[in-house]
Amino acid sequence: MLLLHRAVAPGLQQAYRLKSTPARLCIRACCTNDSFQPQRSSFTFSGGNSSTRRWRVMGTLLGLGAVLACHDQQCRASQESPRRYTREEVKSHCSPETGVWVTLGSEVFDITEFVDIHPGGASKLMLAAGGPLEPFWALYAVHNQPHVREILAQYKIGELSPDDKAPSILKTSDPYMDDPIRHSALKVNTQCPFNAEPPPELLTENYITPNPIFFTRNHLPVPNVDPDTYRLNVVGPPRGESLCLSLDDLYQFPKHEITVTLQCAGNRRSEMTQFKEVRGLEWSLGAISTARWAGARLCDVLAQAGHQLCETEAHVCFEGLDSDPTGTAYGASIPLARAMDPEAEVLLAYEMNGQPLPRDHGFPVRVVVPGVVGARHVKWLGKVSVEPEESFSHWQRRDYKGFSPSVDWDTVDFDSAPSIQELPIQSAITQPKEGEIIGSGEVTVKGYAWSGGGRAVVRVDVSLDGGLTWQVAELEGEEQRARKAWAWRLWHLQAPLPAGIKELNIVCKAVDESYNVQPDTVAPIWNLRGVLNNAWHRVHVHVAP
Repeated sequence: MLLLHRAVAPGLQQAYRLKSTPARLCIRACCTNDSFQPQRSSFTFSGGNSSTRRWRVMGTLLGLGAVLACHDQQCRASQESPRRYTREEVKSHCSPETGVWVTLGSEVFDITEFVDIHPGGASKLMLAAGGPLEPFWALYAVHNQPHVREILAQYKIGELSPDDKAPSILKTSDPYMDDPIRHSALKVNTQCPFNAEPPPELLTENYITPNPIFFTRNHLPVPNVDPDTYRLNVVGPPRGESLCLSLDDLYQFPKHEITVTLQCAGNRRSEMTQFKEVRGLEWSLGAISTARWAGARLCDVLAQAGHQLCETEAHVCFEGLDSDPTGTAYGASIPLARAMDPEAEVLLAYEMNGQPLPRDHGFPVRVVVPGVVGARHVKWLGKVSVEPEESFSHWQRRDYKGFSPSVDWDTVDFDSAPSIQELPIQSAITQPKEGEIIGSGEVTVKGYAWSGGGRAVVRVDVSLDGGLTWQVAELEGEEQRARKAWAWRLWHLQAPLPAGIKELNIVCKAVDESYNVQPDTVAPIWNLRGVLNNAWHRVHVHVAP
C-alpha cells in the first residue's frame, strides 16, 4: 500500500493542481483545434519483484487516469454551462488592475496575460479593453485567421448573457437619432454633434487613414440623403445657365483623384487650453487625417455653368444639406481664383479611399479643397454659387479666425480678421505617448508633418532633451511636389539612449519648402478660439532602469 501511495500521490497532486487551476485553463484546451493527447509512457524497471512492478504500473495509471478524468469532467462542464456575463461586467474590466476583458461575437475573453505580448503593442490592444474586438479586427484583416482565433480561444472565460440587450438611449424627438454608427476606437469630444479623433497610436499606423477612424468634425446632425433623389444646385452667372446635377450627372465629368490631408483649425487646441483657457472642442493631436479622394473637379463644373475668372474679387460659396432646427445650413467659401484653377485640384468628391463617401464624411458629395483648413471642405453639398463676397455663414464670418493674444471676448472684432484658408506648418509626435515608460537602449519616435497651401515638408527635427540638441528624422510616404504637396509626410527617428538616463523630453518641429518653421511655445500664438496651434510638440516619457 505504501508503494501504491508513492505511485498514485504524484498523479493525485497533479490532478489537484489541475482542478484548482481557473476554469479558463480547461476552456483554453477545449476551444483550440488541438485535442488533449497525453504522451504515451514507457515503463521500464530494474530490480524488484514482479508484484512490486505491477503495483507501480497500476499506481501510475491510476494517477494519470485521475488527471484525465478531472480534465474531461471540467471540459464537459465548461462546454455544457459556460459562465454568463453582462456587457456592463465586461466593460468594467478595462485595465490591468481590473483585468482586461474583450468580446468577439457572444464570447467573452480575459486577455490580461496577453496584453503585454500582443505583436501590435499593448496600447493598440488596450483600445478594445472592456468592449468588442470586431471594430478593430475590421481595420486589420490579418486578425481574421485561424491561428489568431486559436490564440484568442485560450483566453475564453465565458459568453455574453443572451438576455443582456443594449438599451436604446435615443428618443424619437432627438435630431441626432439617425446619426450613423461610429468606430469604437475614436476618442469622442462631443456626441451631439459628433466630433471625434483617432488615438495617436492608430493615427500614423498607415499613410492613408482608414475611413472608420478618419477624424470627424460635425457641426449639426448628419443628414440621411437618398442618392437616387440627390441634386446639386450650381447657380450660373447672369448670362449663364444654372445646373441641377444628379450623382449620375457628376459621374459624367472627368474623374480626378488626389491624396489630401484634412486638418481642423482647432487641432491641438488642448495644448492652448493648458496655457490659458479658450473656447472650443478639446482636440488633442488627432484632428487631422489623410485620404485618397475622387470626384469631379470644381473648375470643370463651374465652367459648365458658364463661370469664368473675373478681374474683381469673387468667392465660391458652398452650402450643405445639414441644418439646425431653424433651417440654417452649414456654409463656407473659398476664393474664385482657387476654385477655377485646375492646378488647385479642388474637388466635388464622391469617393473616399475607393468607396462612396461615408455618411459622416459627406455622402453623397462634399467639397475637398487641398491645402486649406477643414472648415471649408463642406460636406453633404447642396448648393454652389459665385458671389462678390465670401459666405455670410456664421462659420465663415464669426468663427475660424485667428487673433492676437491680447484680444479677449470683450474686445474681439471678427470683421477685423480674415477667414482662415491655408494652414501653417504643423507636426506632432504620435509615438511614444505622454508619460509612457520606454525601454532603455534605444527609442523610436514617430509622427506626422504637414503644411498648408501645398507647401512640401522638407525636414523634421527631433530633440530628445527638450530642444538643446537636434536630430533629423527620416521622412516616409509619398514624395511631394513643390506647391502641390496636398498630403502629410509621416516620419520616424530611431536613436540610442545614453546609459543611465531616466527620462526624455521629446520635441519635434517641421520645416516646409518656404522655410516656415514652427514656433517653440504656445504663448505668442495663443488666441481666444484656440485655433492654429502649431507650436513645437512635446512629449515627456520615462526610461525603464
